Amino acid sequence: QVQLVESGGGLVQPGGSLRLSCAASGNLFSINAMGWYRQAPGKQRELVATITSTATTNYADSVKGRFTISRDNAKNTVYLQMNSLKPDDTARYYCQMSIWGDVLSDYWGQGTQVTVSS
Repeated sequence: QVQLVESGGGLVQPGGSLRLSCAASGNLFSINAMGWYRQAPGKQRELVATITSTATTNYADSVKGRFTISRDNAKNTVYLQMNSLKPDDTARYYCQMSIWGDVLSDYWGQGTQVTVSS
């Protein structure tokens, strides 16, 4: 059994910063790709950023230059540093990991709310 636990969301003013964390625990051997997704009310879940096992990153156009994804393999953790936040960034943010246990499976966190408002 593998669990992903996110932290770091909250309320921030436009132009502010937040750092999200997501740690995996349980019966895991190794982690392939990691990613962050978000879902705003009434909208579909969308990709924010991904990072491969070799640290290759990919970003949605809407966050390029403002968000940075990183990973700490020793801690089984992925981070999302969010700078210059805008009201349009308001959403519930979910981490996702592709994890090798007995087989390769995708896991999701429970989500953490990010609200950008003055």
